[in-house]
Amino acid sequence: MSRHRPLPHPSPQVRAFARATMTAATVSACVAALVGCADSSSPSSSAQALPPAPAEYNLASVCPENVVVQLQWQPSSDMAGVIGLMGPGYSVNTDQKSASGPLVYDGKDTGVRITLRAGGPAIGFQSVPSAMYVDDSITLGLVHGDQLVAAGTRQRVVAVTPLLQYNPSILMWDSAQHPDWRTIADIGKSDATVVVSKDQIFPQWLVAKGLLKQSQIDTGYDGAPARFVGDPSIAQQGFANSEPYVYEHKTPSWNKPVAYAMVHDAGYDVYASNVSVRPDKLEALTPCLQKLVPMIQHTGKNYVNTPDEINTTVTDWVAQDGSFYPYSVAEAAYSAQTLKDKKIIAPDSAGVWGGYDMAKVQKSIDELIPVLNTGGSGLPARISATDLYSTQFIDVNVR
Repeated sequence: MSRHRPLPHPSPQVRAFARATMTAATVSACVAALVGCADSSSPSSSAQALPPAPAEYNLASVCPENVVVQLQWQPSSDMAGVIGLMGPGYSVNTDQKSASGPLVYDGKDTGVRITLRAGGPAIGFQSVPSAMYVDDSITLGLVHGDQLVAAGTRQRVVAVTPLLQYNPSILMWDSAQHPDWRTIADIGKSDATVVVSKDQIFPQWLVAKGLLKQSQIDTGYDGAPARFVGDPSIAQQGFANSEPYVYEHKTPSWNKPVAYAMVHDAGYDVYASNVSVRPDKLEALTPCLQKLVPMIQHTGKNYVNTPDEINTTVTDWVAQDGSFYPYSVAEAAYSAQTLKDKKIIAPDSAGVWGGYDMAKVQKSIDELIPVLNTGGSGLPARISATDLYSTQFIDVNVR
């Protein structure tokens, strides 16, 4: 199941989420009526007295008391750059689909807290920019580069550092059915159905580039494996750090490898999971971001070679919330290795971890605008990279 993007129709896991949420809400209301509201938070690790961060890493005087970060989906290892800032003693709130704890850097308490909120089903499948405009308490959100462009006029947000150098989306297939396929262009030379979710932008980009035919696109993907298992003639969307493992090891009706091609390898070169801020909040948050963004850069860099501690946080949080799709230690390890091997978490073209190549940014914006406008987005003919991305907080010494 895809955990990084909203899906168009509820999968079984999503329906389970809805049932769990409704049940929790009903129980909460009943209890509140009788004895008052109970705290749904539960500590995930023992609270411990952490040493205070030195002045250069103390955020108490420059950041909000609680830095609220809106994730795109349920917690997973590709969000390590922000999840890794949540220190020991964090608590999980299953009602709010969030986790909260001290914001810790280099093992030291920065003087503020961080709250990480799940996205996708947890926010009614709305986009992260939409959630950021609806809920003023959100400090930062994770937004993919194509979604930055899509929201570029009505709900503009500004990216300040990427967690991922590119989108890990794939198209996958059964190699026994299609032994001659190696690339997405090979899929386009066939008449095979390509099953994707309706809110994905890359399929229309692939059509615009002539790599797929419009007649091949089926936007009925619901995140469940049933269709792929039942009809292995199709190609289906997924993520390099997720579905290949899930289908081989966690899907009993399949339980074998899938073949796949990276959308990035077809030329879809878009920064992903960008830490973003509303432009009307940018000035007030500038002193905070000057300190916080380099911390995120270092955390992402360090995760590549030492992922275990952050993976433990991710899997522990998921295990405590029955509405989340299960995420095992083995899957987190597979994801971490894939993110490293495929340079999804990696330095930019100048060698900076968490940096931006603004020429790449502008090229992707220029290519996406006509694709999005074909779908009725009503974007201007040109959007400057500096309207959607800022390099002012990036520490170019994180190499």
